[in-house]
Parts: sequence; structure tokens; C-alpha cells
Amino acid sequence: MLNKFLNWVRGKEEPSGQGNPTIEFGRYSDNNKMSGKVRRWKEADSLFKEKDYAASVDAFFDYLKDDAIQNVRYTRNGDTATFELFQGSKIIRGEIRDNRLSADVKLALMAEPSVPVMRRLLEMNFGLYYSRFALNNNELCMRFDTDLSTANPNKLYYGLKELATKSDKQDDLLIEDFSHLAAVDQDHITPLSEKEKQVKYDFLMRWIDEILEKIGGVDADKFSGGISYLLLSLVYRIDFLITPEGQLLNLLEKVGAIYFKKDERSIVDKNRDMIEAFRELKAKPREEIFKNLFRSKYTFSIVTPQVHKVMADAIHEANENMLWYRDNGYEYFANKLMEYGLSYCQYSYSLPRPITLLVSLFMQVNYPSFFNALGYAEDLYDPASGRFKEDTIIRYIRAVEAQWKERYPYMSFRTEGLNFSGLLAFNYSFTTQIEKLNMDVPA
Repeated sequence: MLNKFLNWVRGKEEPSGQGNPTIEFGRYSDNNKMSGKVRRWKEADSLFKEKDYAASVDAFFDYLKDDAIQNVRYTRNGDTATFELFQGSKIIRGEIRDNRLSADVKLALMAEPSVPVMRRLLEMNFGLYYSRFALNNNELCMRFDTDLSTANPNKLYYGLKELATKSDKQDDLLIEDFSHLAAVDQDHITPLSEKEKQVKYDFLMRWIDEILEKIGGVDADKFSGGISYLLLSLVYRIDFLITPEGQLLNLLEKVGAIYFKKDERSIVDKNRDMIEAFRELKAKPREEIFKNLFRSKYTFSIVTPQVHKVMADAIHEANENMLWYRDNGYEYFANKLMEYGLSYCQYSYSLPRPITLLVSLFMQVNYPSFFNALGYAEDLYDPASGRFKEDTIIRYIRAVEAQWKERYPYMSFRTEGLNFSGLLAFNYSFTTQIEKLNMDVPA
């Protein structure tokens, strides 16, 4: 424990902190390759241009592998190779033989032929660029294959990504929509402890109740914008801290999509639909929520990277919109607006790892009871006294910078700019400093 704490302070491992459990928050991002992995991508590209296809593929899979989580298994035996990629509830299995790469993934078991299922898959095939749906005996599958002579790193990456991300999503949707289909090939999933599932379930219900109560206390028309921010920040908080999978994740995505759908409905109408969706979520049986809380490995992010300016603009806009609520005494709304700026970016983009760690710190400050229930040793902020653990917060930030200095050498968080006079002031100063970060990567 002492060595772990010292490594945390020195920046040699990510700052879960002394005595805290190791719990991963947020979705997987593959936007965090160290220089050694980036070199492997460049080597794969060069080797492909030199027509050394076997060596190119070897370098590509080494690039793809996240050594921390072991999400890729790749074995070469002479002119052949086999591989496995983990993506949520799915495993993509493949082989390289006779100068051809093929990969497939099992979606569901179909005991009896079904015209509606096959029609669904046929229609979805038109939306795929690299892969396709297939039927292998009684198993619904997806498949991707290519000759090595055309398998440059870009094609391999986007082809396997499409196969992985689409299959991880479609297996849940198919099983939900067609009751005669059954789940398959999910033995690799790691269940959460009963305690962690119960904590996440309890706070999921508590947060929904809290938001609905706050919304019920204001005028639906005059506060339509603020209500939208509350509902959307709740979507993104649940995604980041609860990290639901399967059908629960699909439902959460639908809630957020209500607001951003381009149609003629007013914001008030969209808010009403989102509120109703949250009520439906809250009404789901505890057992159904529990079965969608588990851990698994990922190889690809489901969202794409963005330059830091996009995130900075989102934070700045949210903080600007917050000012009216702050100045008119609606502190609860103001804090959730600043949370929205951060969490929207975390939800929508594949962010650099140090930014995700800073988002986690923000959440730990703002939701101490949640982290305390999960077993975190100390609260970074005490709502009763209004006091912060200033030294611990600053040490955490410095550890994040040290851990990722090789990848992001220009990142410099101005901790002297943090305002610890109250939660509202802290959130504003903290998000402002993230907005100003230089996350450029050296060429």
C-alpha cells in the first residue's frame, strides 16, 4: 500500500489514491497511445508500403494492444496468426492464413429461423462499410475479411472497429427486440460485486429523484434551458459514474438523443419526453438494472477524438450560460451547468486520459457521498463544512500531469488559479483551468 501511494505521488501510476478502490469510470478511449505505440503504427504503415505484409500486421496488432488491460491477444506461428479482440460483451476472433485476414464475432443464438430477424440484418447490412452480418448454423454473426495486400493499417483499424463497435451494440438490441434470440459468448464479462452494484443502483435512483424534484420546483417554460442542462448532465453523469452496459446503455443514449434530435418540437416538449424516459428508467426492476452493470475490456472507443479547442469551447459556453443562474441565486442549476460542460465532452468525444482523470476528480469533489459509498478513503469536499482537501486535490492534479508528461509535455494545470472558497467557485475555477490547458502532442 505504501509503495502504491508513493508511486501515485511520483506519477508512476494513475492516482486512485491511498486506500481507495480501483474502479474505472467513463467509457474506454483509445486516444491515449504512448510514443512507443505510435511508432508501431508508423512502422506498420511503412512495412505495408514495403509489401512486408506479415510484419505490418504484427506491428498493427501491437499498436492496437493496450498493455494495461490486455485487450488484444495475438499469436503468430510462421505464416499464420490468430487473434482475439475484446469489445464490451463481445470477443472478435480471427486468423491470418494464406495472405488473408478474416475476423468474426458471435451476436446471438437463433434456435429457429426468423424472417423478421433476417430482414433486420439485411437492412442493417446497407449501413456497413467494411463488415457484414452472417449466419453460421444457429448463430448470428458479423464478419470482416480482407486480402493482406490491401490491408493497410487504416483499413484494418476502421474495419475491425466497425466490426467490434457495431457487434457490441447490436447484440443487445437484437436480443431486446426479438425474444426468441439468446445471448452467446459472454463468459469473459467480469461481474461487479454485489456491493458495488447496489451502490450504483441506489445512487442511480437517488439522482433521478433529485433532478425530478428540482425540475418540479421551477417553471417549465421560463426554466426550459436550465431543465435541459439538468437532464443532460444527469445522462452524462450516469454514463460516467455508473457506466451501464447493454440495454441500460441503449436506453440512456435514447434519452440524450431526444434533446439533440432535429425536429420541430419545442424545448419544453423535449424536456417532458426526457423526464418521462427517466421515469421509465426508474421504474425498471432492480434485477434488470443489475444485469446491465458489469466490467469488460475494450479495444476501440465508440466516439472519436477531437482537438482540445472543441472541448474548451464547450466548457466556455456552459460556464457563460451558468452566470445568470449563479447571479440570480440558483446555485444548484449553476453547478450542474458547469458539470454539463465537462461531462458532455467526456460523453461525446474520445478524450485524452489525463482529461478523463480530471473529470473523475471533478466528480469526486461534487459527489463525495457516492465515492464514499464505493469505499473511497476520504472526501475531497465536505458539503456540511464547505471545506476542501486542498493538498490532496492539488497532489492528484500534479500526479496526473507527471503520469502523462511524455505524451502531453505542454499540459500545465495552474493550481494556483483554483478557488476553494465554495463549491460553486471551485467548479468555475476548475473547469476554467481545464479550458485553458495546452493538450498539443509533439509531432
